[in-house]
Amino acid sequence: MKLMVIGGGGREHAIIKSLKKNPEVTEIYALPGNGGIARDATCVNIGAKDIDGMVNFAKENAIDFAVVAPDDPLVLGAVDALEAVGVPCFGPNKAAAIIEGSKVFSKNLMKQYGIPTAAYEVFTDAEAALAYLETAPMPAVIKADGLALGKGVIIAQNLDEAKDAVKTIMADKKFGDSGNQIVIEEFLTGPEVSVLSFTDGNVVVPMVSSMDHKRAHDGDEGLNTGGMGTIAPNPYYTKEVAGRCMEEIFLPTIRAMKAEGRTFKGCLYFGLMITPDGPKVIEYNCRFGDPETQVVLPLLESDLLTIMRACREGTLADTEVKFSAGSACCVVMASQGYPESYEKGFEITMDGDLTAEVFIAGAKLENGKLLTSGGRVLGVVATADTLHAAIEAAYSQVPKVHFDNAFYRHDIGARALLACN
Repeated sequence: MKLMVIGGGGREHAIIKSLKKNPEVTEIYALPGNGGIARDATCVNIGAKDIDGMVNFAKENAIDFAVVAPDDPLVLGAVDALEAVGVPCFGPNKAAAIIEGSKVFSKNLMKQYGIPTAAYEVFTDAEAALAYLETAPMPAVIKADGLALGKGVIIAQNLDEAKDAVKTIMADKKFGDSGNQIVIEEFLTGPEVSVLSFTDGNVVVPMVSSMDHKRAHDGDEGLNTGGMGTIAPNPYYTKEVAGRCMEEIFLPTIRAMKAEGRTFKGCLYFGLMITPDGPKVIEYNCRFGDPETQVVLPLLESDLLTIMRACREGTLADTEVKFSAGSACCVVMASQGYPESYEKGFEITMDGDLTAEVFIAGAKLENGKLLTSGGRVLGVVATADTLHAAIEAAYSQVPKVHFDNAFYRHDIGARALLACN
């Protein structure tokens, strides 16, 4: 089988490495891929938002199956366009991808169908939002409605910060048209949990839970990033919590989307908070998370391609989805200065005795050398029988990966270990 994977980050590298395990796979094309992915797939210089380009490539190269991984092409309708020319896809169509494409839609969906989430108000006018904030409880969470590279959420500790957030999103247009509408939410407290799930629109099969670390520096200090590391499973996600999530959140969401004529097939990501009142939805994503995928897929024992095809064909109930009982840890190595400005073009080298999996996110190949080209450069991933051992193993391998101006957090998984004691 010839496969096509849309995207070019660490998540896509993890997906491609997992898909390669299927003996039926003869060729994988990555559009656009990156310098590290080039070692595992054929990279094609077609951008993830170039839907006409990917459709033409798929037709010309007789692609048997496509995986659309990032949010932008899903929301733009890449799956619809590919399916229209006979290319079967893993991923939701445009109608279903709105669950991530519009926070206003997703909040209203949860309200209508009784799915637990933070209380909220929606605003299209900045002045009305500012007036509301005068009496709103603090801290408050201000969210741009549309896609914003995972950075369109601002947690305001006080009224001044909240007003600045509204101005940044609605007046200054930091996130473009994504900020034409905003959601102002109550601030929830409790451990955060990420649960990726496979679904064919009828059944939902959660993957192993995970915990992301968004802040740039140790101790959850610094700016929000796309994610500086992950662990799986998340010890706060107990069997009892998982049972409640299935009955109160996962199944109701799938049923709500079907009732709205937006049947969701693919990977639905549930960003949850385990509050004193029980689990609540912070956000939905219409695709695999990054860097959650980098710790979840290495624990998958079943065949990923078989599961993906079952999601599309509606046969997930009859398909094995099995994860190992072990744990995984991903430590992201980034360029100094990320998530703001940073230098690029430094050579990446790895020691010969490196035993961890390395998923490349921001790198290019130039004259046979792998050079940094992004803020999050790569993830060093280790698996082990216990969470403590996985964390220890990942950190033991980080010093074997080298590039100038590298930095990483030293406390990935520390919060999770507290829950294990």
